[in-house]
Amino acid sequence: MSLVIDQEIRHLVSADMANHYRVLPGLVNDHGLTLYIDEANNSEDVKDEIEMLIGHRVSFIPTDTAEIQKALSRYYRQERDLVSIKSFSLSENDFLEMLILEARSLKSSDIHFEIYETEARIRFRIDGQLIERFRVEHDNYLELVNKIKIKSKLNITEKRLPQDGRITTGEFDIRVSILPTLFGEKIVMRLLGQDASNISLNILGFKEEEHYHYLEAVRKPNGIILISGPTGSGKTTTLYATLKLLNDDKRNILTVEDPIEYTLKGINQVQLKEDIGLTFSAALKSFLRQDPDIIMLGEIRDPETALMAIRASLTGHLVLSTIHTNSALGTISRLIDMGVPSYLIAETLNLSVAQRLLRKLCNHCKVRVPFIATDFPRSFKIPYTLDNLYKPSGCNNCFHTGYKGRMAIYELFSIGYETAIMIKNNETQKLAAAIKYKTLSAQAYDLLASGETSLEEIYSILINI
Repeated sequence: MSLVIDQEIRHLVSADMANHYRVLPGLVNDHGLTLYIDEANNSEDVKDEIEMLIGHRVSFIPTDTAEIQKALSRYYRQERDLVSIKSFSLSENDFLEMLILEARSLKSSDIHFEIYETEARIRFRIDGQLIERFRVEHDNYLELVNKIKIKSKLNITEKRLPQDGRITTGEFDIRVSILPTLFGEKIVMRLLGQDASNISLNILGFKEEEHYHYLEAVRKPNGIILISGPTGSGKTTTLYATLKLLNDDKRNILTVEDPIEYTLKGINQVQLKEDIGLTFSAALKSFLRQDPDIIMLGEIRDPETALMAIRASLTGHLVLSTIHTNSALGTISRLIDMGVPSYLIAETLNLSVAQRLLRKLCNHCKVRVPFIATDFPRSFKIPYTLDNLYKPSGCNNCFHTGYKGRMAIYELFSIGYETAIMIKNNETQKLAAAIKYKTLSAQAYDLLASGETSLEEIYSILINI
C-alpha cells in the first residue's frame, strides 16, 4: 500500500513534526485528526505530545516503517532551504507560487497538473522521470487552473480549446500549455530561462577523444554541426555550452529557438512565433542580412529549413542545430530524405553528434543482481559478459525512484576527406563500415558494466542499434 496524503490536510502537520514523530495526516473530522504513524514509534507519550503541539485530538493508524519513510520522502522532503521564499517575493499562502518554488528547488523541468474522474494530481519531472507530489480535490483543482490562466494571461472562460501562455518572473520564465481532456483541463508548466553561465563543455560528459573532435569541428569558421536525439536528451544544453565557448566580442551570434530555454549575455536570441510567420526558415533568411558569424537554429524540422541551413553554412557561416534521428550516421539519411543533395551534405557537414541522457543509479540503495544474457534484447550482441549488474531499489535519498542525477553519452561522426567522398557518392554501406567511433549502445553497455546505471535504463538504446 502506498500512502496518499490529501493536499488539503497536509498543512496540519509541519515537515519538522512529520519527520520527528514519523507521522502523516490521514483524515480530519469532528472527532479530531487521524494520523498514520510508524509502528515502531507508536506510543501514548507521542500521542500526548502531538495533541499538545497541534491543539487537536488525534488517533493513530500504525503503519509499516518502510511505507512511512517512503511517504515522508514524497510529501515532507527536507530540502525546503534550497530556495528562499523571500527571494521570490511571493505570498507564503499561495499554493501555486509555493509549488513553483518547490519545483525549482528540486530542479524539476516540468510541472504536470492532471484531472481525472474522481481526483486530480500534480507531478514533477525530475531527472527525466515524472514523480507524483500532490493530490488535489476537484474544486480546488478548478481554482488552481484559473489562477494559472490569470497569471499566464489566458482566457479563463475558454475550456474547449488548447491554449498556450507564459508566466514571466524576475528569475526565470514559465511556458504554460493547457489541453482540454475528458474530465477537465490538463496543464503542463515548463520552467525556462535558466542562466547558462554555469554550463560548460568540460562537464557535459565528453570523453577526452570526443571532446577533442568536437572542439576541432566547432572551431572551424564555417560549416554545419548537427546534434540528434529524442526530446529531453540534452541537445539544447550541449548547444548552449558550445555557444558559451564561442561567445566573444569579435563574433556576432544569432539564435532562433522554440522556446528560449537558457539566456546568455552577448548572444542575440529570437523566440519562434509561427502564428505570425516567424518560422525557423523565415528567421534564418533575416539572419543572413544581420552579418552573422554563428547561427544557432533550435531544430531542423522541414526541408526548407534544412536547405537554408546548408546554404548558410556554404556562404561562410558556422551553423549549429538539432535534428531528430537515432544515430550520428542516421543524420545523413535524414537530410537526404529532406531533399538536401548528398554533395551539399559532404561539402558542409563538419560533425554529426547523437546523444542520450541516462539516469544514474542511487549509490545509497542500488542492489547487485546476477547477469542473465536472456534479459538483453535479442538484436543486441553482448560484447563481453559481466560478473554482476545493479538494479534500482529506492530510498529517501532518491525519492524512492532508485536513481539520482543523469549523465550524457555521445556518438560523434566527424566528416573527413574519405567519408565526404562516400557521402557524395551515396555509398552508405562503405560509410557504415568505415566508421570508427564508439556507438551509443557500446557506451551504454560500458556504463552498465561499471555499475553506474541499470539494464532497464539502457534497454531502449540497445534496441535502437
